[in-house]
Amino acid sequence: MSNSIEVYNKLTFKQDIPKYIQIATFIKRLIEKRKIKDGDKLPTIRELSSFLSVNSVTIVNAYKKLKSEGYAYQKVGSGSYAKIREISSVFRKEYSNSLKVLSIDELPSIVDFTGETNTEVLFPIDDLKTTIDKVLDRDGANALISNSTYGYKNLISTINKVFWDNKLNEEDMIIVSGAQQGIDIVSKGILNINDNVIVEKPTYGGALSVFKWRKANIFEVPIENGGVDLDKFEKILRKNKIRCFYTMSYFQNPTGISYSLKKKKRILELAEIYDFYIIEDDYLSELIYENSIEYIPFKWLDRKKRVIYIKSFSKIFLPGIRLGYLVAPEVFRESLQNSKFNTDITTSSLMQRALELYISENKWKQNIKYLNVEYNKRYKAMQEILDKDFKELVSYIDPKGGLSFYLTLKDISISSKELFFKLKERGVYITPGIMFFTSENDGKNTFRIGFYQTNEDKIKIGLNILREELLKCHI
Repeated sequence: MSNSIEVYNKLTFKQDIPKYIQIATFIKRLIEKRKIKDGDKLPTIRELSSFLSVNSVTIVNAYKKLKSEGYAYQKVGSGSYAKIREISSVFRKEYSNSLKVLSIDELPSIVDFTGETNTEVLFPIDDLKTTIDKVLDRDGANALISNSTYGYKNLISTINKVFWDNKLNEEDMIIVSGAQQGIDIVSKGILNINDNVIVEKPTYGGALSVFKWRKANIFEVPIENGGVDLDKFEKILRKNKIRCFYTMSYFQNPTGISYSLKKKKRILELAEIYDFYIIEDDYLSELIYENSIEYIPFKWLDRKKRVIYIKSFSKIFLPGIRLGYLVAPEVFRESLQNSKFNTDITTSSLMQRALELYISENKWKQNIKYLNVEYNKRYKAMQEILDKDFKELVSYIDPKGGLSFYLTLKDISISSKELFFKLKERGVYITPGIMFFTSENDGKNTFRIGFYQTNEDKIKIGLNILREELLKCHI
């Protein structure tokens, strides 16, 4: 415990409020003010009850309240530890609002390296219109009526046939409104308050938000080339009862790292040994630009039913439509179905039918081929400029696919958050690294730049402005 127990001297009890509530509230304020830091060990029950001259049951109840509210977590045989619930919420809102307030008229003049606006759509709109017309002509009013909370059966069967060679049990599949909803449904279905979750460090901010909302205890493991650091990963497993591990197996957001086959196999072995489940977010595996990366997801290797697989079609097939699916072990079938029902009852029937026809007619293959060619051009254009003009300014791990680069600043006197505001004034938007960590002390010298919403001309313009700003701060 980095804080002294003397800090509790400032607690004075009132007569009309139970003491355990006053103690919990006092500790909560210390955590929020960072007087007690994230991960600090709280005093033992005996130590604090003696210091405050209260019954040990009072301290037990105070700690229970802190845990139920997400301000503390328990380590078996070790004690209770402080937990900061939400980090940098002010900046997160400011970052989000900066993009939301952009008007349609402003979009053509900005460079969006975040990928969070809709400055362009590469999907063939005529194909979508034709597909929807076919569905309406074929199904009439039925196209607008949902027959199942868990998904249009023909779509589920088509996904199983086309992408999985009919190897899945279709009763274990649920259609969802994008990957974010998939993560949310899984979290509601399998996690309880104070369950322990391992995530990659850094990781997708949307997943962090979901786990925090569920009041889970989040353990971060650094990600390196080929996947997470397995030594640190197993060290956490040995000391804590882990419920699940959330991973993005290909072109991880934000780092762009893909898992090696060796690490996938070892993590699956550890899942069986330590009895935890793997939530696999198959993010952008269609966008592989180099032959050195082979597509073998965790789910393909899953022999012990340890993988909950989530796939989104939003960025690849039908941007903005928000469709995806999840596949879970049978043991979670009922809980995830209930979670889906309680979340939104149903997903758009018309869009499900349109997607089913789009896939079954093999139009998706043409579009994926086109996207690979176009995004590969952007990937190479961005990489060429980074390698040529940014050698002294940033470093990165080559993703070899996906839609972004994750950059680490070299000898730069400002943080990536400060850089965000400077670039924003010049019409260029990046995603600071702080968005991908649980602690505000991490990610200060990293940021993500993507090419999902930037053509080659905008890449050149945006990187030129980025270079000018970095040179101003180069030590």
